[in-house]
Amino acid sequence: MLPALCQNSVVKRQFGHVEAFWGGSLAEQIEFFGKGIADLILSKDSIMQALRADATHNYTPIIGYSSYSAFFISNKEKPKLEKAYFLDKRIGLLDYPTSRSGHILPKKAFKQLDLDIKNLDITYVSSHTALREKLANNEVDIIASYWNDKTDDEKFSHNYIIPIGDNITGSRWYLKLTENNTDLACAVQTITTQIAQSVGSAYFESLEKFWQCDLSPYKFIGEK
Repeated sequence: MLPALCQNSVVKRQFGHVEAFWGGSLAEQIEFFGKGIADLILSKDSIMQALRADATHNYTPIIGYSSYSAFFISNKEKPKLEKAYFLDKRIGLLDYPTSRSGHILPKKAFKQLDLDIKNLDITYVSSHTALREKLANNEVDIIASYWNDKTDDEKFSHNYIIPIGDNITGSRWYLKLTENNTDLACAVQTITTQIAQSVGSAYFESLEKFWQCDLSPYKFIGEK
């Protein structure tokens, strides 16, 4: 992301330098959104709306990732949404309280099954990739995540997943636009789109673009 922004002619013309902050905790997102610190930020629409960051700091969506589903994924059997099933299982979750697929929805499922989190063998990791590595290496029995058709089919079985949530709104890139800066909006949309699609995941290939940048005049088109 940083090299692409620094090399872009529009970004170079409008900014003296570019700094990147890697984090993502809810507290960090609230601070960056609420205080208008970030010019460009990846976050959830629910957080942006709660802070009214669109009104106070003119944060405008650039691209949005598709809605997706969340699953319990196992390597040896199809998981069961039953209380007794999880009692002796090693479970992998994300150490990221705002992640719906890797944290919020599995904990919601445990609550619905009347399971006490304290009595479960849960390992927390920092990424979905780390979850898959632990599952593949037999360090956990089950993980909570999304399903990636391109890569997960190679390591895991689609028969060994069970849904725990669907139509989850994907994250969005937001740009702070204090003026009708269409050149910057389209430059950032192009960069974020190219980076997302370079990941090689079908999920990231399906993006919602909020700006019409193909023909002049460029303009904000909003949600479809």
